[in-house]
Amino acid sequence: MVLNLLEKLLVEHELSYEEIVYLLTHLDDASERTLFQYAHQTRLDFYGNRVYLRGLIEFSNVCRRNCLYCGIRASNQSVERYRMLPEDILQCCKHGYGLGYRTFVLQSGEDPWYTTDILVSLIRDIKGRFPDVAITLSIGERPFLDYLAFHKAGADRFLMRHETADGVLYARLHPGTSLRERIASLEALKEIGFQVGDGFMVGLPGQGPEELAKDLTFLRDLHPDMIGIGPFIPHSQTPLHDCEGGTVRQTLIMVALARLLVPDALLPATTALGTLHSRGREQALSVGANVVMPNLTPARVRPKYQLYENKICVEEDSDQCRSCIEWRIELAGLKVDMGRGDSLRSMKRRPSESTAMGAI
Repeated sequence: MVLNLLEKLLVEHELSYEEIVYLLTHLDDASERTLFQYAHQTRLDFYGNRVYLRGLIEFSNVCRRNCLYCGIRASNQSVERYRMLPEDILQCCKHGYGLGYRTFVLQSGEDPWYTTDILVSLIRDIKGRFPDVAITLSIGERPFLDYLAFHKAGADRFLMRHETADGVLYARLHPGTSLRERIASLEALKEIGFQVGDGFMVGLPGQGPEELAKDLTFLRDLHPDMIGIGPFIPHSQTPLHDCEGGTVRQTLIMVALARLLVPDALLPATTALGTLHSRGREQALSVGANVVMPNLTPARVRPKYQLYENKICVEEDSDQCRSCIEWRIELAGLKVDMGRGDSLRSMKRRPSESTAMGAI
C-alpha cells in the first residue's frame, strides 16, 4: 500500500488527507528511501540540478507578537533589540549585489516602526539602484492595503509560513491571533499578485501525523511559489523551552512530500536543518530542496536575530557565508545559480515578465 501511494505521488502529485496520514504512519526505512529518491528525481525533472542562492537580510528583531516558540517574541526581555535603518539595508543590498545576489530577502519581526511609507520608499530605492533584482518581504501580517502598496512599489515576493494548519494548535502557539487571519493574509497576497512563500514547522508540541497531513494538504491546495519547512528547535527563553524539538528525519520526510505534492514550488534547505546537523542542508538538497539563503545581515547584529538558539553562520561574514554554502552545494554534486529567477508557477502566470528560472 505504501509503495502504491508513493507511485501515485510520483505520477499524479496528489494524495488525499487520509492517504497522507496512512503514509506517515506506515513509512519504513525502505519506503522512506523510495520517497527520497522520488522527491530528488522530481526536483531534477522540474528544476534540474540548480540550487538558487538568495541573500537574506534580517533587518529588525523587534516583534509585536508573542508566538510561544520564538526567541524574539515580544515578552522576551532578554533580547537585545535592534533595527537597521533603510540606508543600512541598502548598503547590505549593495554588498550582496557585488557578491552576485539577484534576490534580496528582507526579513524581520512584526515591527510597527517600519511604516508603510518607510518600506515603500525602501523598496523603490532598492529597485532604483538594482533594477534587475527581486525583492522578497518576510515581515508578517499587515493590512491588505499595505501589501498592495508594497507590490506596487516593486516588491515581487512575500514569505509568510502558516506554521501549522490545525486551528486549535495554531491558536495555542500564537496568542491573540487565529489561523483564519493567517490564511486570509496568504490569500490576499496571492490575489494582489505576489509570488507567495508558505510553510510550516515540524515537531511542534501537540503535532502528530494528522496535524502534519493537514499542513501538507493545505500546501497542496494553496499551491504556493515557495515552501519553507524547518524543524521546531526549542529556545530556552520561551514557554516551550523544555519541549522536545523536531528531528532532521521528520523534516526531510516533509520536504520530500512537499516536493512531490507541489512539484513546481521552490523549497529551501533551511538554516534550522543545518543547525540540527552539520550536513542538514545538504541532506535537504538531496530530497528535493533547491534554494539556500546565505546571510547578508551585518555581523554586529546578526547574533541578535535568534528565533532559536545555536543558530549556525552567525559568526561568518557575508563573503564567507556565500563561499561556504557554494562549496557545500558543489560538493553535493549540484550547481549554484545566482540569477534573480522566479518560480516555475509564476513563469506560467506571466511568461513575458520572467526571464529565467529561480526561487524566492
